[in-house]
Amino acid sequence: MPRDIPVGNGKLLICFDRHYAIRDLYFPHVGQENHVSGSFCRMGVWAEGEFSWVGEDWQREFVYEADTLVTNVRLVHQGLGLLLLCRDAVDFHEDVFIREAQVENLRPDKREIRLFFSLDLNISGNSVGDTAAFDPKSGGVVHYKGARYFLANGWAADRQGLDQFATGEKGVAGREGTHKDAEDGVLSGNPIAQGSVDSVIGLKLILEGLSRETAYFWLGAAGNWEELHRLDALVKYKHPANLLKRTADFWSLWVRKESPPLGILPEKVGELYHRSLLILRTQIDWAGGILAGNDSDVIHFNRDTYSYIWPRDAALIAHALDRAGHPTSSRNFFRFIARLLQPEGCLLHKYNPDGTLASSWHPWFELGQVQLPIQEDSTALVLWALWHHFVFYRDLDFIKPLYRPLVKKAADFMCQYRDAQTGLPAASYDLWEERRGIFSFTVGAVFGGLTAASLFCMVFGENDKAEHYRQVAAEIRDAASAHLWRPEADRFCRMVRRGDSGGLEVDLTCDASLWGLFAFGLYMADDPRISATMEALKDKLWLKTPVGGLARYEADPYHRVSPETPGNPWFICTLWLADHLIERGGEADLQEALEILTWVADHALPSGVLAEQLNPLTGEPLSVSPLSWSHATYISTIHRYLDRLAAQEQVPELKAAFAPYLKREDWIERLYAQTCDAIHGICKF
Repeated sequence: MPRDIPVGNGKLLICFDRHYAIRDLYFPHVGQENHVSGSFCRMGVWAEGEFSWVGEDWQREFVYEADTLVTNVRLVHQGLGLLLLCRDAVDFHEDVFIREAQVENLRPDKREIRLFFSLDLNISGNSVGDTAAFDPKSGGVVHYKGARYFLANGWAADRQGLDQFATGEKGVAGREGTHKDAEDGVLSGNPIAQGSVDSVIGLKLILEGLSRETAYFWLGAAGNWEELHRLDALVKYKHPANLLKRTADFWSLWVRKESPPLGILPEKVGELYHRSLLILRTQIDWAGGILAGNDSDVIHFNRDTYSYIWPRDAALIAHALDRAGHPTSSRNFFRFIARLLQPEGCLLHKYNPDGTLASSWHPWFELGQVQLPIQEDSTALVLWALWHHFVFYRDLDFIKPLYRPLVKKAADFMCQYRDAQTGLPAASYDLWEERRGIFSFTVGAVFGGLTAASLFCMVFGENDKAEHYRQVAAEIRDAASAHLWRPEADRFCRMVRRGDSGGLEVDLTCDASLWGLFAFGLYMADDPRISATMEALKDKLWLKTPVGGLARYEADPYHRVSPETPGNPWFICTLWLADHLIERGGEADLQEALEILTWVADHALPSGVLAEQLNPLTGEPLSVSPLSWSHATYISTIHRYLDRLAAQEQVPELKAAFAPYLKREDWIERLYAQTCDAIHGICKF
């Protein structure tokens, strides 16, 4: 089930499902630990003897307030005669979640309405040894275990204090949980429970006919009881409404800090750009990790999640943030990932937000042979993204401590980790993490990484080292032209690998990741071989259904819905097609690219959330939602489109607006052009 409206501040992340239940609560790292783990923290309403948890019986609309990370939720229950207008946010500075619930009585009679908020936590990912207790000092209910503390509190119509509370056991001896206690409108007041526990707090509103009143709930997260008391006191002193306002103001300022000329785009395309930046921000941890996606429902697929840092995904996301004028998260990521480089000079599969090695299915030993269980594109793309960060921001003092331990060490690894017979990068796992071989995408990424390393060496005056990296990059490009280009198919192949006899086996599967052959500079987008390849991808992978979009590759089995389609449409793959059209730059190409950007906006959730993929028959989101990579690719493609229009001066009246996005003719741009020319000049093909 998609997470329609995530809210967070880089340390506390809360994700809701389409029933407005909190399904994920991460603290003190985004993506680590999940203290709800797919359970349900719900809001319920009692009125005149009737009770309903917000869910299927309610009309529900989930969006955000414009350009903020404050939600705007509309809930209607005709049977109860109630309208609820809710606003949710995690304070931008403090680790506290706030909900404002404005309740409107749709009937003419005076009524008593009771609101309930259930807290079903599995602290640190399990329900063993938790405690839930009423706290007389704050007047709220505290859940704790170890160094993780959570306090739920609230007030109604500025009347401080809870009207009701209860704690109890769940999943023990047939007990369904304390949330059942709320369904008669009266809570037991049980003050403490331990083991597998949950709690409910309640507030009372007296509403005149056709009138409104407001209630507030908040949830603080801390490492000890004293910090919880400080957070609770702060909310009461400043008032929840003021914390919501300051959070809305902060995010509105943050997302508009830079102002690309979005006005020339269709309105919904421009709006999704800002929304994508904000949603991306919720998936970034304060310690530097950029998470792939935080949606615990995917755990039912293989008992694992996407709440990890894949260096490849994170590098591309960092690049998107750099292009959008938000370098702080990128710098934090580059510092974070530099510490994780292996002694060999490569990065492993994925990492946890605290920097520890994450789960993996890539073996260190297979078929009697020791192997590095890596995706080499991950190592390469960190260097590629770091160079482009330097191009945008010229922050030499930031780059200096990363130059030797990250740039040179990783580049030296890429130079030696090569297939002896072809000169291509040696076998590693593909970006989809499914097979091992020599992939076109990886070859493109390694070329981009070595080009970046050569440029950094030029900046730091190591010309001999720069020449060495250029030479290896040129050899890899020649090897790609000799072995990856398949004249018999008139396109590049997805992969080659060593067969049992030692010869090369060719995989001609159409795969959207062939985008990598031009995206990082290996070939120009208008190279006839690239154009032929991309046309083949469009022919084979575009969905011939009303939904449309581009599948990942032929017969993709992952969450596959229909055997009549090549797979499900992925947002990133569809946008890669737009990238190629933009780079070619013809009038018809740009129009088609704009249609793809509009397609993405049309298939986002009403909140602006982009999933990993879509059901090809219904357009419903599939797999993880939101997926950080989807939002980052959308941002990058928008900038490609604007850059192309600026370069071609197709919108003269917006020349001033485009000026910051035109390439700067200075030494660093000349250095890049000269290096690319030098590499291609060495190439034989």
